[in-house]
Amino acid sequence: MPIKRALISVSNKKGIDELAKTLQKAGVEILSTGGTARFLEDAGVSITKVSDVTGFPEIMDGRVKTLHPKIHGGILADRSKDAHIKAMEEHGIPPIDMVVVNLYPFEATIAKKDVTLPEAVEQIDIGGPAMLRAAAKNFAHVLIVVDPDDYSWIIPKVEKGEDFSLEERKALAAKAFAHTARYDGIISSYLSREDGFPVYLSVPLRRELELRYGENPHQKAAFYAISGHPVGMANLKQLQGKQLSFNNIYDLNAATLLAMEFTSECVTVIVKHNTPCGVGKGEKLIEAYTKAWDCDPVSAYGGIIVCTAPVDRDVAERIVSVFVEVLAAPAYTEEALKILSAKENLRVILLDPWPRIEDEEFEYKGVMGGLLVQERDAGLVEHDPPKVVTEREPTPDEWEAMLFGWKVVKHVRSNAILFSLKDRTLGIGSGQTSRVDSVKIAGMKARSSLQGAAMASDAFFPFPDGIEEAAKLGITAVIQPGGSIRDKEVIEAANAHNMAMVFTGMRHFRH
Repeated sequence: MPIKRALISVSNKKGIDELAKTLQKAGVEILSTGGTARFLEDAGVSITKVSDVTGFPEIMDGRVKTLHPKIHGGILADRSKDAHIKAMEEHGIPPIDMVVVNLYPFEATIAKKDVTLPEAVEQIDIGGPAMLRAAAKNFAHVLIVVDPDDYSWIIPKVEKGEDFSLEERKALAAKAFAHTARYDGIISSYLSREDGFPVYLSVPLRRELELRYGENPHQKAAFYAISGHPVGMANLKQLQGKQLSFNNIYDLNAATLLAMEFTSECVTVIVKHNTPCGVGKGEKLIEAYTKAWDCDPVSAYGGIIVCTAPVDRDVAERIVSVFVEVLAAPAYTEEALKILSAKENLRVILLDPWPRIEDEEFEYKGVMGGLLVQERDAGLVEHDPPKVVTEREPTPDEWEAMLFGWKVVKHVRSNAILFSLKDRTLGIGSGQTSRVDSVKIAGMKARSSLQGAAMASDAFFPFPDGIEEAAKLGITAVIQPGGSIRDKEVIEAANAHNMAMVFTGMRHFRH
């Protein structure tokens, strides 16, 4: 089925002049309208204006131009049906064999700072999706092209006069429907984002990376980015190293979320198997890195490292002296990048712009047949100061140690226990079904004295045994949500050991 007439109306004009010139050289009549028509004419392409076909001008600031029977009839006509051919002849409807359309830049518009609702609404395309869907429905007779990346293989076929197979047409139609579905999803998400949890939730996704495999080599995997998010894993820039894997991205996400708690401070976070194994803070990044690594160097081996400050020579030299899977930071010095390049497989990631917690409204967890959706856990005690429940008040150092630990423990798998000073983690116990076991494991993992350290717990202590175990290790201050039916017994145990304990009233389970 030769292409005799093509309709071209695109927002993204990448490569459209080359495609149009190729079609024109092949004898194809080109219909166009608005900005696309002007662009093609400036490029030296002869076009027939849509208004000349419809006999009706563009009206309402261009909102109505292609919504006309002579356009949609030409696209939707089933060429295998005599009645459709007869209708075209009776009404003077020219058949359209190819539709090249992409849509108004709604996504780019809402990504702009301080965009207004009327500005966003004006970028909701109406005629474009209608033509896309019409052509995609009639793919057996109409070639539908929505992605400029497809021009690279379409142009050679047009030049050679080759036909497009039914499978090729169907694949292009599927892409067109996916494009309009994603487009509508972005609009729906934007218009309903103040509605809490809408009845119908659209999560527009785009495949960004095909991964080598999933969590294990026998599992296939890919990374899909949520459209409309200004920051996140889709915006990272890989400067060197092997391709990112499923586990790399998952762990990097966990490490970045934790690092975001300390955006304005100089901090290093180390994550292994989606669980923190060291966090350190310092005046200089090398101090923060050293504190984080020294917390648990055995677990840190082969880990994911995220720094909140630019990586310099000192940190780079330490990184290349050990095995690290991924290093991410907001910036790198040229000297640091040169040093890091010695480790060819090390994945070096630039997080620019640095993500913010408030940009992540929801988080999603997959279950069989659906998604669990919840607000991101952005709770911080700065907004609701903890309440001292023991006889002894915490010292200033204990307060700092507890608040440092509280920021970190919310990112540790439940049941989560964390020992810390004011600038570093000392021991982490995670993922246990018994809280007292997490206390014991955190103590076992500690490589330095815990005398005078603070303990953070992501949820309440159901029994005093966790406090008793912590006291044996030298812990002197505890921060926890409170809320157990045995809170009184837990407080009494803390008083018996002269511990200071505060309740936050906020739980931080992470399953």
